Amino acid sequence: MRVLVTGGAGFIGSHIVEDLLKAGLEVAVLDNLSTGKRENLPQGVAFYEADLRDREALEGVFQDFRPTHLSHQAAQASVKVSVEDPLLDFAVNLVGGLNLLELARKYGVEKLVFASTGGAIYGEVPEGEAAEETWPPKPKSPYAASKASFEHYLSAYGQNYGLRWASLRYGNVYGPRQDPHGEAGVVAIFAERVLKGEPVTLYARKTPGDEGCVRDYIYVGDVVAAHRLALLSLEGVYNVGTGEGRTTLEVLQAVAEAAGRTPEVRPAPPRPGDLERSVLSPAKLMAHGWRPKVGFREGIRKTVESFRAP
Repeated sequence: MRVLVTGGAGFIGSHIVEDLLKAGLEVAVLDNLSTGKRENLPQGVAFYEADLRDREALEGVFQDFRPTHLSHQAAQASVKVSVEDPLLDFAVNLVGGLNLLELARKYGVEKLVFASTGGAIYGEVPEGEAAEETWPPKPKSPYAASKASFEHYLSAYGQNYGLRWASLRYGNVYGPRQDPHGEAGVVAIFAERVLKGEPVTLYARKTPGDEGCVRDYIYVGDVVAAHRLALLSLEGVYNVGTGEGRTTLEVLQAVAEAAGRTPEVRPAPPRPGDLERSVLSPAKLMAHGWRPKVGFREGIRKTVESFRAP
């Protein structure tokens, strides 16, 4: 098995690369380094600096590495950016994604595992409920719309060209190596600012000063385990979450406790495109033996410690 990991120098992608290498698979990384970092990668792993939107460069990677499987983690991953620049989101997530699919078809790739979004694709999840894979997508942001659209393309390529695929709808993934300087990744943003003694912004769910939006936070190590299972044996759509919702304030309190500091909190209005509540049911994935192993406070502690380390 020869696995090409797009976005493999990024937060989630680099953890996936490490896991696949430990499993003894042949791995290569494709990343344009717009948000990914070379230092996230193990030494010696094959690396191609290229952009999904550059069809010629992308084809050169396929000609050289000849992947049998794709782990597609690369994306424009910010809801805020997608609202501000929908054309950029479309170009990266759909045009770039279709370039990848066309080359997968041309070079006989057997299977693709896609990093989709459970945290945005279902729209608002009512109180007391957890979204299931059978729920129809209700994208609120261009980002969510692009992820939902690409899933439809995967289905079409599967039906017309025989491409096997699995789509993992991630909750709010957090953990070591998460970028605290982007628009996504509230755990990383809080961890860095709290440890530095800087004030933190708490975006409201409805009104400034409330506890913030509710999300399903999933530790990156549990996402990696779900990815390995999907790559080896699953097909179709699967949620990757815990089934538990946490407010932004709960996250901040857990980060502050792990850091041993009390930050100054600056309330802010809701962000455009943000959902008020998103919680995922992982029952379908759990039926295949997967379980989230890292609890919320343990995961927050591990993440804060990774930011504390020099």
